[in-house]
Amino acid sequence: MKSTLIKNAQIVNEGAVMVADVLVKEGRIAQIGKNIIADADGVIDATGLFLLPGVIDDQVHFREPGLTHKATIASEARAAVAGGVTSFMEMPNTVPNAVTQELLEDKFHIAAESSLANYSFFMGATNDNLAEVLLTNPNTVCGIKIFMGSSTGNMLVDNAETLEQIFSKAKLPIAVHCEDEQTIRDNMAIYEEKYGEDIPVKCHPEIRNEAACFKSSFMAVKLAEKHHTRLHILHISTEEELKLFRNDIPLDQKRITAEVCVHHLWFDKEDYDTLGTQIKCNPAVKEARHKQRLLQGLLDDKLDVIATDHAPHTWEEKQGKYKKAPSGVPLVQHSLQMMLEFVKQGKLTVEKMVEKMSHAPAVLFNIRERGFIREGYWADLVLVDVNKPYTVGKDNVYYQCGWSPFEGHTFGSSITHTFVSGHLAFANGAFDESRKGERLLFDR
Repeated sequence: MKSTLIKNAQIVNEGAVMVADVLVKEGRIAQIGKNIIADADGVIDATGLFLLPGVIDDQVHFREPGLTHKATIASEARAAVAGGVTSFMEMPNTVPNAVTQELLEDKFHIAAESSLANYSFFMGATNDNLAEVLLTNPNTVCGIKIFMGSSTGNMLVDNAETLEQIFSKAKLPIAVHCEDEQTIRDNMAIYEEKYGEDIPVKCHPEIRNEAACFKSSFMAVKLAEKHHTRLHILHISTEEELKLFRNDIPLDQKRITAEVCVHHLWFDKEDYDTLGTQIKCNPAVKEARHKQRLLQGLLDDKLDVIATDHAPHTWEEKQGKYKKAPSGVPLVQHSLQMMLEFVKQGKLTVEKMVEKMSHAPAVLFNIRERGFIREGYWADLVLVDVNKPYTVGKDNVYYQCGWSPFEGHTFGSSITHTFVSGHLAFANGAFDESRKGERLLFDR
């Protein structure tokens, strides 16, 4: 593997920013220091650039197997790497659903052959696969996913006894999608009676409302407290849910953690007027008060991780009427640029951004030797030019679906280089796919 010496970078790591050099050798960070002198295959002058640990996205949907008309692991991993995301954890609602050990390993095999980014895959829980779930290896699989609210893929787990069994016996973190199904069905019936088949998309946050989110999240927290489960609640979207989480203990001592997604921080209900079904997702983008409070919850450490819930659909699929247009937004390529905008606006420090996008996922999932810029760790690294604007267009969207809600938008920062396990996978708009990413391992 080629070695690289990165010179004069502004390294953002573990709550501090310092100017130093980094030597990457044999896939790992060999040395960090001032004025490093070493023979290297390549030298990058990073003067004026931020060097960040690679983003770890703990929630994506890459659609393979079975839904490859929307996306593949290869296509979405490329987009991730172009956006500074070096590792991802992918969800089980593919076709077939990843609900047996054999089907789960099939996805790992696909990724080993095609993923430019590092990878892991969640084992999916259903109402009747408890035995398979409990066979999951905690050292080689990121976690167990439970849909405590139906979304794309129809993997709803609503059997109370099954939930008790999983929460009491699981040896891995349990990641949950929390929306109360009955509340959503009742709300949908009201809006169908009022609008028939022509429900305005702006009603989405009223159908999948705050009450649906809170009721389900509250139930998950109570189950976790009862059984001392390691619980991670995905894509928190409401102010009301923040009261369920603690910020008075260190992250590595928390048994219950929470994630916020970039679109719930960026968009609000008024954006349906211009973007319509492009931003239809579950849980819904809601009123502006929520994104303001979610950002504060992030700063207050009640919310632990920033992720994307990247979920591509074809442009044609998204053009359907409200009830037919699928939920999900492609976001993984631009999540880091989105949060760098918050840094530029003074809403978030670059140190806090790195904590929530890189350090925290590594800590709460116990990822081995990743998420930090430390000697001996894998060299998952991203160079960012915060003074180089980047306009999103059809020519630079790498998702297979070919579209983004940010088309025409100019971000203030550009991703210039992305190293994945020491391999320079992306540099100045060009990919090098001669090496693939690594399977994530976990210290549990």
